[in-house]
Amino acid sequence: MIYDQIATSRQERVAAIVKHGSLDAALTSAGYQRRHDLTLSEAIVLGLLRQEVRTYFAVFGHGSTDVAEVLRVYQGAGLVRVLNVRNEVEASHAAAALRWATGKKSAVITSIGPGALQAMAASLVPSSDGIGVWYLFGDETTEDEGFNMQQIPKYEQGLFLRLCSTMGHAYTLHTPMAVSTALRRGQAVVDHPYRAGPFFLLLPMNTQAAVLKQFVLNELPQKISISIGAAEGDFPAAAHRLREAKRVIVRVGGGARGAEREVSELLELCDGVAVVSPLASGVVPYSNPRNMTVGGSKGTLCGNYAMENADLLLAVGTRFVCQSDCSRTAYLRVKQVININAEIEAAVNYNSDEQYGSSVAMIGDIRLTLQRLLKELRQGPSKTKGKPSEWLSSCGARRAEWDKFKQQRYEHPLLYDDVWKKEVLTQPAVIKTADDWARGKKDVVKIFDAGDVQANGFQIVEDEAPGHTLTDTGASYMGFAVSALLSTAAADSKFFGLAFSGDGSFTMNPQVLIDGVQHGARGGILLLDNRRMAAITGLQVAQYGHEFATSDSVEVDYLKWAASIKGVLALDGGSSPERLRTALDRAYEYDGLSLIYVPVYFGENELGGMGVYGRWNVGNWCESTQALRHDIGL
Repeated sequence: MIYDQIATSRQERVAAIVKHGSLDAALTSAGYQRRHDLTLSEAIVLGLLRQEVRTYFAVFGHGSTDVAEVLRVYQGAGLVRVLNVRNEVEASHAAAALRWATGKKSAVITSIGPGALQAMAASLVPSSDGIGVWYLFGDETTEDEGFNMQQIPKYEQGLFLRLCSTMGHAYTLHTPMAVSTALRRGQAVVDHPYRAGPFFLLLPMNTQAAVLKQFVLNELPQKISISIGAAEGDFPAAAHRLREAKRVIVRVGGGARGAEREVSELLELCDGVAVVSPLASGVVPYSNPRNMTVGGSKGTLCGNYAMENADLLLAVGTRFVCQSDCSRTAYLRVKQVININAEIEAAVNYNSDEQYGSSVAMIGDIRLTLQRLLKELRQGPSKTKGKPSEWLSSCGARRAEWDKFKQQRYEHPLLYDDVWKKEVLTQPAVIKTADDWARGKKDVVKIFDAGDVQANGFQIVEDEAPGHTLTDTGASYMGFAVSALLSTAAADSKFFGLAFSGDGSFTMNPQVLIDGVQHGARGGILLLDNRRMAAITGLQVAQYGHEFATSDSVEVDYLKWAASIKGVLALDGGSSPERLRTALDRAYEYDGLSLIYVPVYFGENELGGMGVYGRWNVGNWCESTQALRHDIGL
């Protein structure tokens, strides 16, 4: 009887929210009741609605039936949208990409057990890349009547809470009336101003439908704006160091997004050159002569030259991922470090040489901190006196060398491949053609999958502004890009997603072909097939001289696979840049999801790839890399 009453009152609550336009407006309207009987599941949906979470990527199961019933009613009224998908990994990637590309918040819903574990594994992406995503997992019952199907079969309590708390921040709603606290804790993580991440809300199966009697809806946390100020510190001293240094490198990380103007001015005032993280592609325009593009073990001739010859490192919003700083060996000649970051741990990552005093850690909002530093730098004399410095000239020469190196590969787009028994396009040719094409369209977002495609990609892309390329270089999760296309179906400001994916990454998450059609995704999968995990094959050969278990001999007709799903446009990318551009045009004109298939070269010909530079603490390189790191002593 009570659930019949709650179902009736739920309809009334929904009607009031629709009538007034929002929960907050309904709460302040005349005559609206202050107290309500409702289930815990509905309180969660209302609480998330108050925080502007209206999109759910879901794989429902027996561990989430009550949440599903609530969402059925709310979706029927147009208050939320639920996109049911076929894989929890896909759901997580789509939610992360939606927040990353558009800023729109969403939640991932799974059942208990295996589904939650899959989504939790995929949460490595938002955790690594600083993206706020809600996760609602079914969990074992609180009365411990015996093992629940799909729980962790161990005689202990709270095992999923322990797992999730290791992956990020988590809360178990063992006590239904703690819902407001749980939502408040989650909001602090998902909407964190500089290091957002996943928040796991665990919903025991027997508390989801528990009734919160006479619950005051205003107890649910309101939407808040969280911000921090500029760093405190000795800005005149930092500016003095920048003026005195001869060879300044500015390492631009993902935290610098939103501070494009400040970073560009900084480069001019301190006569610095930039090396840009793949996450920060476009923060410094590619055309800027001070942009040495990416650096690290998959860096560039110019980026690695700048890192290895600089005498002062100014780090801006970067976490120093192993490949990006050659496992802490990239800055061979750096004597002084200034580090601007909102995270204490990242800001104190490097030491300065003892004879120059301590490194400078400026902890605060990156954009506001840069503005204070720029104010000091403007007051001093010009370092360059109106002409290029020796440092900029030497770096510029390496940049010209890199541009020539790339052009050689673009001028030889076809190479004979032993697998295909014919000439096929190289990865550089495919990626360059697609990047040029994408930059000619205002609404195209390039999304790179992990592997060789990703590494070649961030060496090639030429973004003039941020937001045009998404590449998960933190978790490097295979299957991210193709799953991310589902975000185009949930975005308020529509965009065309172009997923650059290898055959290995695509086959890890092919269900997007079905879910993309189901929910109206618009984009294309650019499938580069070399029938192997080329990045790992290349690493094996470089380290040990042999490939092992990173290729296959199975022939797959990806075009027939895609064409077998009604609504997917299957396109042959051919074996020429012109043919590929035609396929890209057709995909863009198509109101739906497309797959463009391109067999690509793999082999020993150096024109087939962009090369590997620098060092990395893996395999039989570890001993020498670690020894160098400790010798540098930064």
